[in-house]
Amino acid sequence: MLKRRSFLLTSFVTLAAGRASAADPWRDLRNGQSFVLLRHALAPGTGDPPEMRIGDCSTQRNLSAEGRQQAQRIGLLFRENGISEAEVYSSQWCRCLDTANLLGLGAVTQEPLLNSFFAEPGKRQPQTEALKAWLHKRPPKPMPLVVVTHQVNITGLTGIVPGSGELLFASLAADGGVTVTDRQSTAN
Repeated sequence: MLKRRSFLLTSFVTLAAGRASAADPWRDLRNGQSFVLLRHALAPGTGDPPEMRIGDCSTQRNLSAEGRQQAQRIGLLFRENGISEAEVYSSQWCRCLDTANLLGLGAVTQEPLLNSFFAEPGKRQPQTEALKAWLHKRPPKPMPLVVVTHQVNITGLTGIVPGSGELLFASLAADGGVTVTDRQSTAN
């Protein structure tokens, strides 16, 4: 009976340790096995006004003060997990660019494929397919990849509806898809 208990306890500890080490999304991000899809931080409201123009933040829904603080906290979370610099791509919408810049992880590159198609749902499939192709064609880089975009884009890629400022750790599937390996909320 004692041998059986010892075996069961050893098996449980081994399984628990294996699961913990196999499920470290930050390690996978650091070593390039995954990337992060980040929905922009808190920007109260839905969609944008009809007169919205890229490059003119006064025509867009923007981060609130709480959203700006949330974006800074997300950047701190990256640094606490060993990532002080990343390759950061962002939608051209101000709320995404502000989130990306407030992370403090380095230069931010605007990528039109990450722009919202909320007001034009007919763009969902072709834009999502183009984004998948872009992700798959990117050459490997020595830094972690962080992609800052909108709920509709993330949902189009993954089927998941993320909260504001939510991190989705993802990897590229052999079939051309995107697989989410972990989710982390940054809401207060």
